Amino acid sequence: MDQMWANRAASAEAAITNRHLRRLWGLPGTQLAVVSWPAAGRHRRFGTWHYWWQAHLLDNLVDAQIRDPQPERQSSIARQIRGHRLRNIGSWVNDYYDDMAWLALALERAGRLAGVGRPKALTKLADQFLTAWVPEDGGGIPWRKQDQFFNAPANGPAGLFLARHEDRLRRAQQMADWIDETLIDPDTHLVFDGVKAGSLVRAQYTYCQGVVLGLETELAARTRDPRHAPRVHRLVAAVAEHMAPAGVITGAGGGDGGLFDGILARYLALVVTDLPHRDAADEAARATARAVVLASAHAAWDNRQTVDGLPLFGAFWDRQAQVPTADTEDAQLVDGAVNSSEIPERDLSVQLAGWMLMEAAHTVAGDDTDDTGESTAGE
Repeated sequence: MDQMWANRAASAEAAITNRHLRRLWGLPGTQLAVVSWPAAGRHRRFGTWHYWWQAHLLDNLVDAQIRDPQPERQSSIARQIRGHRLRNIGSWVNDYYDDMAWLALALERAGRLAGVGRPKALTKLADQFLTAWVPEDGGGIPWRKQDQFFNAPANGPAGLFLARHEDRLRRAQQMADWIDETLIDPDTHLVFDGVKAGSLVRAQYTYCQGVVLGLETELAARTRDPRHAPRVHRLVAAVAEHMAPAGVITGAGGGDGGLFDGILARYLALVVTDLPHRDAADEAARATARAVVLASAHAAWDNRQTVDGLPLFGAFWDRQAQVPTADTEDAQLVDGAVNSSEIPERDLSVQLAGWMLMEAAHTVAGDDTDDTGESTAGE
């Protein structure tokens, strides 16, 4: 793996560790991330904590452990899991299926790849997704309990988790087929957000593309069913055309949107590493996915700020990052979603996405040359 990207990923990890990670309420053996920097008082006290942001932090810690296995990071993963459950009032579940899917994915990877397993939690979460499947109501699984919004950000990660957990491949394929039949834009081939009370919600977000790429790539690798790889090819090409102008993934600001571009980068990297190599179309999709990840990572790094020797990433990777201050308006929770801080770089989500991108670049780089063919040794 490329040392330059390893170093940049390590710097991104250090920035999150130094600015955000704290014990939960001072309890030994726990950890969560403060959701802003500079932090508001209620954030430092974990009055606000954002379940799904913390799940992505756990996923990033697993990425880092794969990149550079360390006993202390394995302990950090265990602390993060313990803190998450405690802050969630001793439970793994909540009312949002997309939240639970992100945590399930991170917990599954923590057990399989980092040696910190929580099998009972995985069983509990799998049951949530299996019982939420309601094709008779137009789904899919809904966004949240007692809701009629069936969307890609719930079905994509839940399906990916089920494909990985105890080989629930039949249900995972049903979920992928539902997305393909219901949510694909016939003009752009991008993924629409979802269906609400029978009406198509036509918004197209970067993370919707990412979760579908992850699900279809996993199914292509696990099932060898010929319908999955062409869906990956089609969606990678659509992302490159419509969501990565000049090769750089489009940003979505801060708040929850701060994670959207990072999620797409994560699953573009999965296309590179896990899509089976069968024909020229597979190779073309892998090459395009790799190019988008690396171009985005170069742009994000070049446009970062450096604070106390550590990177601060921008909410839009093709623009110069802005250093946040404590006296600007911070993120607000509105109807189950987190809106951006006045300066989006203040939000943990934005910095997690930058770190996620650096880990993705490290994963796909694969040698000691960058995407221009120039040596990066010694950088």
